[in-house]
Amino acid sequence: MSTEEQHPAQPEQEHAGAGTTPRSLAESLRARDDASLAALLRARPDLVTPVPTDLTQLATRAGTRASVVRALERLDRFALQTAEALAVARDPATYDELLGLMAGDDHGDEGGEVVARALPRALGTLREQALVWGPDDRVRLVRTARELLTPSPQHPSPTGLGPTVAEATPGMSPGRIQEIVTTAGLPSTHDAVSAVAALTELFTDRERMSALLDEAPADSVEVLSRLVWGPPYGQVTADPAPRLRWLLDRGLLLPTAPGTVVLPREVALHLRAGRAHRGTEPLPPAVEAAAAHRPTVVDATAAGQAYTALATVEELLKDWDEGGPAVLRAGGLSVRDLKRTSVALDVTEQVAAFWVELAYAAGLLASDGEADERYAATPAYDEWLELPAAERWSRLAVAWLAATRTAGLIGGRDARDRTLSALGPGLDRSAAPEVRHRVLALLGALPEGAAARPDSVLARLRWERALRGTAQPPRAPAAGTAPEPEDLRARLARWTLSEAELLGVTGRGALSTHGRALLGLPPSPVPGPEPAGTGHEHTGGERPDGRPPGHGLPTGRGPGDEPPTHRSRPPEPAPGAVPAAAPAFPAPGTPAELAANAARAAGLLAPLLPEPLDHVLLQADLTAVAPGPLRRPLADMLGVLADVESKGGATVYRFTPGSVRRALDAGRAAADLHAFLAAHSRTPVPQPLTYLIDDVARRHGHLRIGAASAYVRCDDDALLNEILADRRSAGLRLRRLAPTVLAAQADPATLLEGLRAMGFAPAAESAEGDVLISRALAHRTPPRSAPEPVPEGPPVPDATLLGAAIRAVRAGDLASTAARKPAPEADAAPAGNGALPRTSSADTLATMQAAVLTGEALWIGYVNAEGAASQRVIAPIRVEGGFVTAYDHTADEVRTYPLHRVTGVAELADDRP
Repeated sequence: MSTEEQHPAQPEQEHAGAGTTPRSLAESLRARDDASLAALLRARPDLVTPVPTDLTQLATRAGTRASVVRALERLDRFALQTAEALAVARDPATYDELLGLMAGDDHGDEGGEVVARALPRALGTLREQALVWGPDDRVRLVRTARELLTPSPQHPSPTGLGPTVAEATPGMSPGRIQEIVTTAGLPSTHDAVSAVAALTELFTDRERMSALLDEAPADSVEVLSRLVWGPPYGQVTADPAPRLRWLLDRGLLLPTAPGTVVLPREVALHLRAGRAHRGTEPLPPAVEAAAAHRPTVVDATAAGQAYTALATVEELLKDWDEGGPAVLRAGGLSVRDLKRTSVALDVTEQVAAFWVELAYAAGLLASDGEADERYAATPAYDEWLELPAAERWSRLAVAWLAATRTAGLIGGRDARDRTLSALGPGLDRSAAPEVRHRVLALLGALPEGAAARPDSVLARLRWERALRGTAQPPRAPAAGTAPEPEDLRARLARWTLSEAELLGVTGRGALSTHGRALLGLPPSPVPGPEPAGTGHEHTGGERPDGRPPGHGLPTGRGPGDEPPTHRSRPPEPAPGAVPAAAPAFPAPGTPAELAANAARAAGLLAPLLPEPLDHVLLQADLTAVAPGPLRRPLADMLGVLADVESKGGATVYRFTPGSVRRALDAGRAAADLHAFLAAHSRTPVPQPLTYLIDDVARRHGHLRIGAASAYVRCDDDALLNEILADRRSAGLRLRRLAPTVLAAQADPATLLEGLRAMGFAPAAESAEGDVLISRALAHRTPPRSAPEPVPEGPPVPDATLLGAAIRAVRAGDLASTAARKPAPEADAAPAGNGALPRTSSADTLATMQAAVLTGEALWIGYVNAEGAASQRVIAPIRVEGGFVTAYDHTADEVRTYPLHRVTGVAELADDRP
């Protein structure tokens, strides 16, 4: 059935300040202004893809199951509780009835007043999103939402309520219903319908119901107390106990199936004092501060971690420079390669997976696409290395914010019980960017330097995006029981907090100054009143501004948690207006906004990062200490000449014979190495290091290895005799060809490594006898683009698209609802609701020509070249050559139509609006 929500025709009545009462959702949408329609399409972007032809189609689309489910999942907890209360109320309900379900019969207490002040905002949200329509004396939940939220045995409601008396008694015999009515003290009726109505009236009458329950045995009342908050179903035997029999005889429990009874909704509401929920949550929980730090300490900590993040990504890709690990057949990184990477980076496997995924999201890492496919750095990595450090960090941070790939899932199982691997498929979660932005925005709402309690952040997120089907937030597990698994958004929030710390967006748990800039937040929020939904509480020490904790803030609640004061009853909605709703769950910015924020963040971070140094400190124990980051040429050369021994605030390099030989193999001469160290050391070059370089250089290349399969050539035949006499050379199977030449059956590379293992310093040579320089060649993939994030549904339309869509919908609605004159010919096919007009070709041409002379607008049916039919309102300008040129009110432009594609034409009524 169309979700336009058709109801029996009712006399149009004036609503105080609201005009004519709408009879359908389409009429309700038709009464909105453009700003209200834009708010609807912005909150539910799936409605604008593709653009509806008119408001009737928009209303139908807004009531489809998939769209309603998506809208319900984006409601905050109190708005969802309001929708759940409407689902158990009568249809339509009044605002006072809804308030009674939300606050209870006695809603004059403090808790009831808070609910009464917050209810207009929640109802406004539901109205804005077209989940609720109608004035306050006839509030209707759209049919699909009611079907989704109404309690049933298969789908219990979070309210814990069961069916009404009328819904639970259709299967009962009329005689049994009359027995219940008589036992309850009511006069018998002439039919079952009136008996059910009398029973319903009894259960909804507070005084008579209280009197009936006063007569109930204590055991019977105890049974009702166990069912009152749900689930409302229970099991009974064929011969119920007396306490159950008393309830069954009076209809306080009704049978629904053999052996199953249910507590009627009216009885439960009486026992609950009219409340639909055990506990309502009209206010968002405060985000509590766990500790407070000086903003300068936070920024310095975050900057240090940002530098570490850059060094880690560089180390990762440098380790994979000559070709990284192989790609699994199913895609991704093997568990063994991930372990090797974690050992190389000196981090846990989960943290290593995060850095790998971050490099991939930034477009710095990809598979090379070769037959023996491996992971390697992309050409974009070389460009990234040339950027200043702050800009390199901003590139990583922007990629992290927008990425839908979620490193926290690695190591888990997918729906098919397959292990999720790093860089593999199945890691995209569309909600990740939105959750990251929101978590960081909540941190940004706290005073500068304040770190939030993670549990309070999770509680806030659960309130802002309540899960349909959960009436209460998760509770702490009982002793000895396993905790309930967290939902995806809660896990995303926890991962966001840890990843932001790793990346340097936060420092000591507090959002840094450059982190605020990255999100587009003000640089220094001033504690005080804030928009609803950004409350916070400062605890844990003195405030950065010197005030004591809690100064100027209400106890237990942060600014913004208390909504603006409202009357207990909201003003009636005027035509074309929707009550103001709370701000929607914020979405990430556009790419242009993110780029601008990243540039500002880089500018704030740059002064906090250490300047690269052009020197090291050489020590007598064959080590060099780099007291900070080194300039790239110095770091590259030192990485070849020495091995990294330890990292931290200062990096320690150790010189070994192998590292010196590596530099000589790369084409450096001993004199070059001496000059390099003398130029870049703030201390004199130690004598042991000079001796080491000279000794390795003297022996380097004395032995020459080429391809015979392989041979060893040396001018010193005594040295060759030494090699032959060494037992370790047996595996190389050497034999003498000449006094200065040995031949081997191993290949040159194996021979080279074997002699080096024996303590010699051979050098490879070419076929021409020249020494081969073994310089590591960086392996790069072909140009690769960064992976595209997987969006969560259609993107939010921009202002231009919204304006064009609303104009098109308005024009299409005008064409479909414009009043028309009767067809001029008695035999003309009548145009029903939504049907195209049908007239003969001669009548169509004559009507068009007359409209050109009179300047009147016409309603036409038109079928395009693809066979798609549409209705249009046009003002003909010229008719010639089988075409009509007219101003199309639907498209808001002048168009030309072939007359043979016009199915029919009708004049608009003179009294059209």
